[in-house]
This record gives sequence, C-alpha cells and structure tokens, in this order.
Amino acid sequence: MLSVFLLVLPIFGLIAVGFLARFVGLLNDRTGEGLSDFVYALAIPCLIFRTLAKATLPEVQPWGYWLAYFGGVAVVWVLATVIARRLFGVTETEGAVAGFSAAQSNTVLVGIPLILEAYGDEGAVPLFLLIAIHLPIMMTVATILVEGRGTSPLTIARRLITHPIVIAVILGSLARLLPGGLPDVAWALINPIAEAAVPCALIAMGVALRRYGFGEGLGLASTITVLKLLVHPFIVYVLALHVFQIPPTWAGVAVLFAASPSGINAYLLAERYRCGIAIASGSIAMSTGFALASTILWLTVLGAG
Repeated sequence: MLSVFLLVLPIFGLIAVGFLARFVGLLNDRTGEGLSDFVYALAIPCLIFRTLAKATLPEVQPWGYWLAYFGGVAVVWVLATVIARRLFGVTETEGAVAGFSAAQSNTVLVGIPLILEAYGDEGAVPLFLLIAIHLPIMMTVATILVEGRGTSPLTIARRLITHPIVIAVILGSLARLLPGGLPDVAWALINPIAEAAVPCALIAMGVALRRYGFGEGLGLASTITVLKLLVHPFIVYVLALHVFQIPPTWAGVAVLFAASPSGINAYLLAERYRCGIAIASGSIAMSTGFALASTILWLTVLGAG
C-alpha cells in the first residue's frame, strides 16, 4: 500500500504546486492557460514523436491484446459521454471531454512505475507496446470528436492535418523509417521538451483546479471516477482473460493500464478548447485520489506483484 501511495504522491504534489502558486498569487490564470498551450502544442507532440520514433513494435500484432484494452476504452468513453449528456445536461463538446476523461489513463506517472513494479521485465514488452499507440490514438480520436462538432469533413481534415498531435504521430512514424535514426543533436532538442510535458501539465492543472474547482460537476466527476477505476479495468479483465484469453502477464498489464486514474491529457484537451475544464480537472483529481484503493483491489484480483 505504501509503494502504491508513493507512486501517486508526485501527481498530487505537482497539482498542489500549481494550486498553491495560483492561490498565493505567484501565478495567474493567464499563466496557467499559457502553460497549457505550451504543453498541448509543443511538449505533448514531442513526447508522442519520441514514443513512436523509438518504439519497438512486433512483426505480428497481438490483436487480442489490442481489442481487449481498446474495447474497454470504447465502452467507458461512450458510457461517460451519454451519462454526461443525458443526466448532467452538458454540451456536446463537454460530453466529449467527459468521455475522454473516463477513457484516458495516466500512463506516465502511474501506469509505467506501477506495472513494472508488479510484473518486472516480463511486463515491459506489453507495457511499452501499448504506450507506443495509446497516446497517439486517444488524442487523435478526442481531437476528431471535438473538432467535428458541426464542422464539414473538409474542414475537419484540414484542421487535423495541421494539428500538432497529428503532425507528431505522422513525423514519429516516419522517423522510424530512417536508417540510422535521428542524430543525437535532434534528440538533444526534443528530449527536454518532451520531459517537460508531464510536470508542466500537472502544474497547469493545479492552476485550473484553483480557478474552476469541482464547481457543480462533483457528481459527474464521481461518475467518471467510477467508470475509470472500476468499470474500465473490469471490462478489460473480462475481455483479456475470458474472451481473447491472452497470456496472464499481458492481461494483467492491460488491466492495470486501464485501472490507472484519468490522464492529464483530458485536461489539456479541455483547456485547449476552453470547454469542460472543470469536468476534466475534477475527474483527474478525484480519480487520482481514489487510485490507491482501486489499485490495491486490482493487484489483489490479478494476484500480481
């Protein structure tokens, strides 16, 4: 329990730094928005580019593994969107943010250290295989859903082609084809920006949490937390072990990946489009707060570690 608590502690710490900095006036709302813009337009694309450019993908794709995890993603995304729209009366764009919050996992700060602690080197291959496509797929789909509200297909296509996330996915895929890879001088520029993505995003979210709080979205944040921490991993557990019957270690990695709290990218998406910010920030904070208990539950169910 202590090791799991120590895993989620840095998340709270960085969010608290942003919250307190805004509370005492060291940062203002405009600074937080600017920091979010930097992360979304530059840092996250660099992180996606680096992940794709350096990823080692198998020659034969583990379709059962993909279907088990992303099947769970699809179900909770739809459930969260429908619940947000029909029970909480949010707008279409806010519904997309709610769905993304329920489906997007915090892989960097929680997923990676937790899974490697539970499964060691045996879990590294399925873990990084999933990470290689998780962020690009999730961010691209979320962008399409937000950009596609009442917009013509041609306009959507034009926006996607010029979108920093999509550009990062394309360039990262192309970089894999280079014979000797990128030169060291290129990585010397890319790596520092990529490494700034997570801490800057969490601090920016702390600023936003001080500004927006949970507002009237406490009920929706609670619903998203239940979907993220319990429903999502449960669906992946059933699909992985009882439908596709993938190896236990691979199944466990997929379940723990799904059981990670809501990822910071949901907040970045909301901040980018200035919509659903309270939903995203509240869901991330609440799901992270309850992640300790739910993680212990799923580690027990899986018999991992």
